[in-house]
Amino acid sequence: MTSEINQSEINQSENGQLRTVATLGGAVPATVVAPAADDPPYGGVIVVHDARGITPYLTSVCARLAQAGWLAVAPHLYHRDGFAEVEPAGGWPTAVARMGTLTGPAIAADIDACLAHLAHNGFGPERTAVIGFCMGGTVALGTAARHSMGAAVSFYGGGVSTPYWEGCAPLVEIAPSLRTPWLGLYGEDDALISRAEIEVLRAAATTSAVPTDLIVYPGAGHAFHSDDRAEVYRPEAARDAWRRTLSWLRSQVAPG
Repeated sequence: MTSEINQSEINQSENGQLRTVATLGGAVPATVVAPAADDPPYGGVIVVHDARGITPYLTSVCARLAQAGWLAVAPHLYHRDGFAEVEPAGGWPTAVARMGTLTGPAIAADIDACLAHLAHNGFGPERTAVIGFCMGGTVALGTAARHSMGAAVSFYGGGVSTPYWEGCAPLVEIAPSLRTPWLGLYGEDDALISRAEIEVLRAAATTSAVPTDLIVYPGAGHAFHSDDRAEVYRPEAARDAWRRTLSWLRSQVAPG
């Protein structure tokens, strides 16, 4: 598995992070953010976007991971439709409609391209994690059931009882088969995922053979970590969830 990178498109941030868009396996575009050159990554993290695609928010999440010592790789799941980010003017309804054009096999292929890219760069499965937001949280749990990796984190991943995409099982059916330690982060007031679904998912995950944890934040709804959306952002919950995310990654992913 090779990765094509246009050297002229590599950007260096003020803190020394290297950012670029690479083509993984000659087919899958991905935003890649690496720690400063003098700070070797602890491991690799696949970052799966929400229904809006590769937004400035998602890129900022990759930068935060790089700041914490991780090589972040975010696949552009809408690349088959010819764009990276859903048109912002269309709002959330447009993003949800676009999400419906994805398929389970195509998503899995893109995630697997990221895994191959990280392995090619010296990060085997035990040194690799996956995190995702909204539909990306759903993908993160599904990936954690398909692969044995270091860690997985799902921020308010839906499709708990009814799957998002044809050919995919609901998360409550997938969770018992988890092969990767999994952390779920959900809002108690999520209008898209009921508290009952969250508790059923928690119970299903605990039957797996790997460590799991699921945290529910009172007063937080869907997308509470999205600091680019004032109407849903909940700073206290977001800070705690991010702290738990970094701790989960460090505690579960094998050091180099």
